[in-house]
Amino acid sequence: MDPTTLAQLAEVNGSLSAIGYGLAAIGPGIGVGLVFSAFIQSTARQPESAKMTMPYVWIGFALIELLALLGIAFGFVFK
Repeated sequence: MDPTTLAQLAEVNGSLSAIGYGLAAIGPGIGVGLVFSAFIQSTARQPESAKMTMPYVWIGFALIELLALLGIAFGFVFK
């Protein structure tokens, strides 16, 4: 193989990993939306429970964001 073909393959591989992470970020984005929409709905139905459910919202948010960070880390590890 000549060097130009290898450079072209490396460029395509980098682009595919960026597209893969972009697609993988859709899931956590939807998950964060679902967590906060459920919190807003539960608070609207029973306002006095907001203080009790807020810690669970932040735990759920942190776990979902952890999945997004793992997705980008695995993109670099398995490149």
